[in-house]
Amino acid sequence: MKQILLTNDDGFDAVGLKALIKALSPLAKLTVVAPAKNKSACGHSLTLDRPLRMINVDDDYYKIDDGTPTDCVFISLNNLFKEGYKPDLVISGINIGSNMGEDITYSGTAAAAMEATLQGIPAIAISQVFNDLPGGIDPKEDFNLAKKAIATIVKKIFKKEFPLEDRKFLNINIPPIHEDDCKGFKITKAGYRIYGNDTHRHLSPRGEEFYWIGLHPLVWEESEKLNCDFEAIKANFISISPIMLDMTSYDDITNLNDWIKE
Repeated sequence: MKQILLTNDDGFDAVGLKALIKALSPLAKLTVVAPAKNKSACGHSLTLDRPLRMINVDDDYYKIDDGTPTDCVFISLNNLFKEGYKPDLVISGINIGSNMGEDITYSGTAAAAMEATLQGIPAIAISQVFNDLPGGIDPKEDFNLAKKAIATIVKKIFKKEFPLEDRKFLNINIPPIHEDDCKGFKITKAGYRIYGNDTHRHLSPRGEEFYWIGLHPLVWEESEKLNCDFEAIKANFISISPIMLDMTSYDDITNLNDWIKE
């Protein structure tokens, strides 16, 4: 039977992770290793300044005390699985909230998939986009489209093979709509988000300053030519973006060589 390692960045008891378990339990043997608490936007951070505890929650279900998603993947792949018996797939999610465009670099959800990819395991990051507009789904209640999508993709992977080469993973975003309104899958590029520079400054009762960040609304560069994840979600498609870990800008190597020699 196929084996899948599941993780996330929202925490071991997150509703998105439970929805993922429900969707995939008929398809493979699942092992779950997730952070003990929410680690959203922690990026690809690995804990090096202190030891970490892996706590057994249930059969094949663990939480890592104050661990990041990257910690979860690193520790589980090197301790829970016997040599030569790695999982067939690592899936991170279902994240509550989008992970599109440059937000991928902040995402703990995507980082878990990155770590699996570095360890030589095919990986997927999946996120449920949401909004607060009338008629939009409540992502904490309705994961039907996300569950159906991930089950379809996993079945295809098991039937054929993982569609990407080494050091690449799939980043999937699910639109905030009901299943019947979805137009299907769309292969996309990671788009360009427009970030706000605003921070929200507050004072404590003792007059101490503190700040909230990450409150800027989701805004992106719009262009039909981009064929990006943002546009696909806006058009009610499920976005699938192939992401590579090699961040070298090959197109600039020749020009940079000329520049440094001048």
